[in-house]
Amino acid sequence: MPEQIPEPVVRAVEYTVNCVPDDGYHFEIRVQHRGKGRYAVTRHGHSCLGADGTWDRGVKEYDRGDAWLNAHRLDLDTALNLAKKAAPHVTVNGYTVADALAMQQKRRERDG
Repeated sequence: MPEQIPEPVVRAVEYTVNCVPDDGYHFEIRVQHRGKGRYAVTRHGHSCLGADGTWDRGVKEYDRGDAWLNAHRLDLDTALNLAKKAAPHVTVNGYTVADALAMQQKRRERDG
């Protein structure tokens, strides 16, 4: 009798939120599934956005207690909304989203 192989499950587990979509990797925020319908909002794997809208260092569950996890593991809609609110305020090495967009525009104008 042939072995029955189950059908693979495909699931979206990560979303990228970014106000600088062209070459703006450094400005991106990620919403990542962490199990049990809970998501983390992260920046470069080392900062995590809490439900109160503030960033905190550390993203690993084994580093944190239940209270921290409950404040930093969110349902998908809340996580995406918080990421969208935070995205326009991301700065990288002193450059704002507006600075990055202006540099992209100058490059497009220069390169025709």
